[in-house]
Amino acid sequence: MLSVLRDRTYRHLFLAQAVALTGTGLATVALALLAYDLAGAHAGAVLGTALALKMAAYVGLAPLAGALARRVPRRTLLVGADLVRLGAALALPFVRELWQVYALVLLLQAASAVFTPAFQATIPRVLPREDDYTRALALSRLAYDLESLASPALAAALLALVPYGWLFTGTAAGFLLSALLVLPLRLPPDEGPGPAAGRVTGARLLLATPRLRALLALDLAVAAAGAMVLVDTVVLVRGGLGRPAGDVSLALAAYGAGSMTAALLLPRLLGRAGDRALALPAAGILAAALALLTAGLASGWAGAHPAAAWPALLALWLCLGAATSAVLTSGGRLLRRSAADRDLPALFAAHFSLSHGCWLLTYPLAGWLASRAGPAASAAALAAVTLAAALAARRLWPRHDPDELEHAHPELPAGHPHVAAVPAPGHRHSHPFRIDALHRHWPARPSAG
Repeated sequence: MLSVLRDRTYRHLFLAQAVALTGTGLATVALALLAYDLAGAHAGAVLGTALALKMAAYVGLAPLAGALARRVPRRTLLVGADLVRLGAALALPFVRELWQVYALVLLLQAASAVFTPAFQATIPRVLPREDDYTRALALSRLAYDLESLASPALAAALLALVPYGWLFTGTAAGFLLSALLVLPLRLPPDEGPGPAAGRVTGARLLLATPRLRALLALDLAVAAAGAMVLVDTVVLVRGGLGRPAGDVSLALAAYGAGSMTAALLLPRLLGRAGDRALALPAAGILAAALALLTAGLASGWAGAHPAAAWPALLALWLCLGAATSAVLTSGGRLLRRSAADRDLPALFAAHFSLSHGCWLLTYPLAGWLASRAGPAASAAALAAVTLAAALAARRLWPRHDPDELEHAHPELPAGHPHVAAVPAPGHRHSHPFRIDALHRHWPARPSAG
């Protein structure tokens, strides 16, 4: 897995991602504690609203990021977004009103909505070989796990020495280091459209490709499970179990530990089993874990046996993290497999926007239900959403999903470059099939070859 770090450009990008996400993880812990200070028992509602604003920025601005990635040099785009995020993080320790929290979160996440899809679309251009890209996806998953493992552990250590407001300074330092790592790089520009293929929108690619429609359902399953962890952990740990602030970090670290463990195993497992065979059972695990949590909360077992409930919560968060990693790593591979290089920025931006639209639904659902009806109601609703999404993904994703599909082009003239060498009636032929200007619809009956 580490062999891809020999590439200098990717090494800098990976380190930039890692330090920025470490800083973001510090902000996640600090924001949860800030919400608890400002709103007490209603912290879940405050945090759910703040994270919903984050997702609103992602949904609204990610398509703009796809357009910017084709017009603005990638390095300028990435560094500029990091500097905006740095400024917002430095301002967060000084807020005293909820509206100020919401405004700064919106600004910070608007910059992230520009940064992340541009970053994601750059990696397959830097590492064009599929094996290298799979390793990069696994490493990227490890970097994301720093947000929920190393960052909370670091936050727990810092909270023993300084007030939580200082964690936002660590966030700003992460964004500054990220900008400094990207600044010296020469990143590949986006490819222009080919003379015949042209471009298709990212949304068209997602909705016209069966495996990507299934991916959107899996994104909803991940969002429902992740919202339970990120929104309601502080309520469960501080309010439900009465544990100290540092244990919020430990619970989030358990989630990250599960994700990191899975990420280390995934490159080998994906090579043997394939994406569908891992992603769909992982979504089922998400639903099962939330169902167990619901049962424990609804029965009152967690409140009656807090000493036993604490390790049980850590174990559930560990399972949720591992299953989430399996789904998300497969998702990156599916995106890369389903579009030409020139269409990747638009596809990553569209997926970023639509997948975070799922979080826009689940964050407030988790926060407001926990605040008004209790954590058990929140867990039950999110378990139901996760199960429905997992079943939808299984139905949408064809069991037989080869790269090459046999299809026809009766609409093309015989001399068209795409079919000039195809003598078969209707110009039937096979090749790796992707939605583009010449292939507007998925073949209804793909061959078994």
